[in-house]
Amino acid sequence: MSLYKNLFKQTAIYGLATVIPRMFSFFLVPLYTELLPKEEYGQVNIYFAYLIFFNVILAYGMETSFFRFYNNNEEDKKTVVETSMVSIFWTTLLFLAIAILFRVSVANFLQIDVQYITYIIWILTLDALVIIPFSKLRANQRPMFYAAIKIGNVAVNLSLNLFFLIYLPKLANNNPDSFISSIYFKDFQVGYIFVSNIIASLLTLLVLLPNYFHVKWKFDFSLWKRMTKYGFPIMIAGIAFAINDQFDKILLKYLLPADIAEEQVGIYSACYKLGLFMVLFRTAYTLGIEPFFFSHASNENAKQTYATITKYFIILGSLMTLGVIVFADVLKLIMIRDSSFWDAMGVVPLIILANFFLGIYTNLSVWYKLTNQTHIGAYISIVGAIITLGLNYLLIPYFQENGNQGYMGSAIATIAAYGSMMLISYTLGNKYYPIPYDKKKIGAYLGISILFSGVYFYQFRENYFVGIPMLLAFSYFIYYNEKETILRIVKRKPKQV
Repeated sequence: MSLYKNLFKQTAIYGLATVIPRMFSFFLVPLYTELLPKEEYGQVNIYFAYLIFFNVILAYGMETSFFRFYNNNEEDKKTVVETSMVSIFWTTLLFLAIAILFRVSVANFLQIDVQYITYIIWILTLDALVIIPFSKLRANQRPMFYAAIKIGNVAVNLSLNLFFLIYLPKLANNNPDSFISSIYFKDFQVGYIFVSNIIASLLTLLVLLPNYFHVKWKFDFSLWKRMTKYGFPIMIAGIAFAINDQFDKILLKYLLPADIAEEQVGIYSACYKLGLFMVLFRTAYTLGIEPFFFSHASNENAKQTYATITKYFIILGSLMTLGVIVFADVLKLIMIRDSSFWDAMGVVPLIILANFFLGIYTNLSVWYKLTNQTHIGAYISIVGAIITLGLNYLLIPYFQENGNQGYMGSAIATIAAYGSMMLISYTLGNKYYPIPYDKKKIGAYLGISILFSGVYFYQFRENYFVGIPMLLAFSYFIYYNEKETILRIVKRKPKQV
């Protein structure tokens, strides 16, 4: 049990590093939806979709490759750190130079204002430079410092958003001849959002900058080739993930009529944020589990350990899925105060389930990472991306032309993509790295959660006399089946010192 205890401890701390910043971000959703027109909120989400996409390219799989080689006893850990850090540093500077040089051409191609392209370039650069320092903190099991920096970054970002969007206009109007007035620009809300991100990213880099001074800048070309060979499929998979997760906003912009496209993206993105709680759970778990998978791969009972962890991930995820869907209309009152954004509430169950499927896929994907077959992971992700692009292309116009909103097609494409990836990974994993999953119980928990969620939301929505008993019945079903484990955890006494 000490193995699981250590895993849950690290996952909890990494969870704080994820949950607390996301909770800060939680305040940005009502802030943006209240202060920004739907069109501008749509623009913000489109711009950040590009950010996430290019973040993956600038990392080119080096983060996961770092963990793989850092935990390999045959490798010199210092050499892994130095080689990966030097690699990211120079590729990032090369990107910065080329991107700045061609930023006008890029802006024209993407139909985005050149000043926003410039902001995006600087955010991408600053974020890329902290990839290896953050990875080093995780590999060295320093979750508290990791969490403090992550939380600090988002706290600064949130504070600056509040200052620029709420307080600066008031200060400028009350003091028209002051310095404050000189840094206030009317109708520049989107620009201030980017400026806040740049400042927060710059401060984060300054905190982690000593990592660049504490290395000898040695570069092992042979090691680098092996790391990039391992990491390249991870990058392809990451690009595919970015397509699955973010490209729907971009496609909505180009596939919907121009006069409503950005407004529809804004409405869709606002309701999409209600999937935040499942994203929090999945992301925190992934941060804790990836180093764990690699460091315990050689254990004799590793496969049984992975099976047990997956089962309890699905138990907690199934319960969370049903809980969030039951109370989705309560959560919308907190997160999305402008009721004009509520038109896309129908996508919420699909997005929550899609993120849950992605979390399950993360568990199942351990087999191709541990067997050095990351290219298969890339193939699976490419299949998901093809499904995403294909269904978005077909369903967005279809729903729009048949009296529904095109974003329903995007939601269906998202859940179809992640669901397909989950099933493909499970099927291939059984062949190449069979793990003794408790299929009967896992199927029951997942099936009941999906059934209850669909029936409640689409038949009894906001009828809590139906929803709450469903949630309680499912909770008892879990307790009944996992009673022994739950009681063992509850009754466990701390060791006497």
